[in-house]
Amino acid sequence: MREALREAEKAAETGEVPVGAVIVKDGEILSRAYNLVETYASSSAHAEMLAMDQAEARLGSKWLLGCTLYVTLEPCAMCAGAMVLSRMERLVIGTMDPKNGASGSVFDITACERLNHEIEVTRGVLQEECAEALSSFFRELRITKAQLRRKKRAEETSQTCEHHQQGENNQ
Repeated sequence: MREALREAEKAAETGEVPVGAVIVKDGEILSRAYNLVETYASSSAHAEMLAMDQAEARLGSKWLLGCTLYVTLEPCAMCAGAMVLSRMERLVIGTMDPKNGASGSVFDITACERLNHEIEVTRGVLQEECAEALSSFFRELRITKAQLRRKKRAEETSQTCEHHQQGENNQ
């Protein structure tokens, strides 16, 4: 999970939501990735999907049998579904996602008996660090947005004052 957190840090440094993923098989890291949704302007460029693509390419197979995916935030329905389809053996989650999570929070695609595969899931690994990475990112984002709103209001006020003064000077 520490490696997944390192990936999440890279995401935050580029302005992406800090989610990192690492896939391991037989004690060896096959792939690592972080969110690139904004960078690629792609709703499917989640850390899990990118890590799975890399691992499949490295293994030369669409099956990720015997693999464990470590991810800092509970996967969404798209990612959890892709994990089931790839026959991922195990999923290790840092922090849960009560709004979009599909591995135990909102849905549990990974344990759905109606599907053709179930994934062993471990939750809460380095939970505090994973949650803090997300919280601090969104806190900074809110501060930055608030600063930009204040700056815009100040510029608009300044322009209004200048326009008003010009009108008085012309009279």
